[in-house]
Amino acid sequence: MQSNLYPSTHTRCCFSWNSDKPQIPTPKILKHKLKTSIISPAVSTSLKTSLNFGEEKFNKQQEETTLPFYLPVSVRKSDSHSRYIWDGKDLKLVSVDGNSFSISDFDSNFEDTVHKLVRICVSAIRNFFLPREVSRNYLEYVKWKFVHRVSSSALQVLATQFTCGITLDDLYEGTSSLLHICVPAQWELVSKAMLRAIGIGNSRSLPLAAALNWVLKDGLGRLCRCIYTASLASSFDTNLKRVRFCTSVLFSLSIGVELLTPVFPQYFLMLASIANIAKQISLACYLATSTAVHRSFAVADNLGEVSAKGQIQTVCFDNLGLTLAATLNILSANNPRLQAGLIYVMYPVFSVLDLFGIYQGLKHVHLQTLTKDRLKIIISTWIQQGFVPSPEEVSKQEGIGLSWSRGREPWSIRIGCLNPRRCTAKLSAMTMQSLNSEDFYFLSPESLTSELERNQEYGVLLSLREGADTIAVIRGILHASYVCKGIETCGSSSAVLKQWFNLVEDGKRLTVQNLSFLYEQMLSLGWACKNILLSTQEQARYSFITE
Repeated sequence: MQSNLYPSTHTRCCFSWNSDKPQIPTPKILKHKLKTSIISPAVSTSLKTSLNFGEEKFNKQQEETTLPFYLPVSVRKSDSHSRYIWDGKDLKLVSVDGNSFSISDFDSNFEDTVHKLVRICVSAIRNFFLPREVSRNYLEYVKWKFVHRVSSSALQVLATQFTCGITLDDLYEGTSSLLHICVPAQWELVSKAMLRAIGIGNSRSLPLAAALNWVLKDGLGRLCRCIYTASLASSFDTNLKRVRFCTSVLFSLSIGVELLTPVFPQYFLMLASIANIAKQISLACYLATSTAVHRSFAVADNLGEVSAKGQIQTVCFDNLGLTLAATLNILSANNPRLQAGLIYVMYPVFSVLDLFGIYQGLKHVHLQTLTKDRLKIIISTWIQQGFVPSPEEVSKQEGIGLSWSRGREPWSIRIGCLNPRRCTAKLSAMTMQSLNSEDFYFLSPESLTSELERNQEYGVLLSLREGADTIAVIRGILHASYVCKGIETCGSSSAVLKQWFNLVEDGKRLTVQNLSFLYEQMLSLGWACKNILLSTQEQARYSFITE
C-alpha cells in the first residue's frame, strides 16, 4: 500500500534556501494524488501547525537580533558536550563544557587555556584506557592491576635475563639419553633455528640436544595444562577468585624455580619443566577466568569493549614493567656483583607486590552470578537480617574463597547425593519413601563429626532431582537454611533427630511464604538468577522411580 509519505516515484524533497532569510524546507508537491494515506487529517493538521510554529519562531528570533542564538538540540559524547547554534548564516556545533580551545586562547588567558588543555589530555587518556560504561569499582580494579602487571613484567624480565646466563656445557649436560624421544619435526627445526639464532651451539649435536630439551619441556607443560583445565573446568565458575589467586601463587613460585637452574645446571631439564608446567597452569586459569571478570564490569553489555580496554592496559603496564627492569639493569651495570645478586633481592619484593595486587584486585571484582556459597550468604542474610545483600556486599563477605580465611560456616548445607556413611539411615530412608513425582528435591540430616565423638553435629544434605530448574534450587537452599536455623534452636543432637520432620515442615511453610519476594528482590539488585553455577559434585542428581 502506497502512502503520501513514501511515494512510489523517486521524487525527493528539494531544499531551497534564501540567503537573506532562512526558511524551513518544504516538500515538493506531487502532481498525482494517492488514493490512500496512512496519516489522518487530524495528524496532518497537527504536523502542519507544528512546522508553521517552528518557522515563525525561527523567523522571529532572526528578526529580533543578528547575534547567534542556541538551538534546542545538544549532542553529548563520552568526553564532550556540544550544542547547535545559528549564527545568522550557517549552522554550527560548538562546545558548551569548556573543553574546546584554540591557539588564540593562549594569548587571551594563558592559565585557563592550560587548564583546559590538561582536562582534554586527561579525558583523552581516560577514554584510551577505560571503557565508557563500567561499574564504579572498575577504577579500583585497574589500580591494583597496574601494581600486578608492572611487578610481574619486571620480575619476568629480570628472571629471563638471569637464567640466560647459563653456560652451554652446563645447560645440556646429560641430554644424550633423551635423543631417542620422538618429537614433531617442525618443533625440532624451529627450536634448533631459535637456538642457533641466539648463538647457542656451533656443532651439530648440541643444537639437536637443546631442541629436544626445549620441546620436551614445552610438551609436558601443555599436557599438564590440558589435564588441569579438564579436571577443574567447573571450578573456574564456582571458585573463580580462589583458583585465580592460587594459580598466581603457583606462577610466582615457578619463577623462583627458574632461578635455580643456574645454581643446579645438571637438573636444568627437570627444573625448567616444573616451572613451565606451573606457568601453563597459571596461563590456563587466567584465560578461563578473564571473561567472567570482564563481564562483571560490563554494566551495559559492552563485554567486547571492556575486554579490548583490558588488553590495552595489559600491554601498557607490561611495557612499564619492562622499562623498570631495564632501568635497574642499567643502574647496576657498573657493579657485576650487584647485578648478579639483583634478581635474588628483587624476586621477593616483586613477587609480594604481584600477589598483593592480584589479591586486592580480586576483592573489587563483584560477580553477579549465583553459586551455592553466594546463595547461602544471600539467604542467611535474608533470614537473619531481613534484606537481600547486593553483589558488592556478598563479594566482601566471601572474599576470594581461601579456606583459612573463611572460618567455620554456621549453617552447613551440602548439595549432592546421599552418603550412607554420613547420613542417618532410618530418617533418610523415611524421607525417600515419602517422595512423590512433584518433589524436585529432598532434605536429609548429615553428620558433620565422626561417630566416636560424643557431641554429634548435624548439617543438611540437599539432594536435587533430575530436571530441577533454577527456582527449585533456590527453593531447596532456602528450605535447607530454615532447617539449619531450626537446628540451632535444638539443644542436643538427639533433639535434632527427634524433631527432624517438624523442622522440615516448618521450613517448607516459611519457604512457600517468602520465596517469591526473595526472588524479586534478587532480580532487582542485579543478580543473574537465570542459572546457578554448581561444581561437579553438586551437579549430581537423583531420579524418581515410579512403580
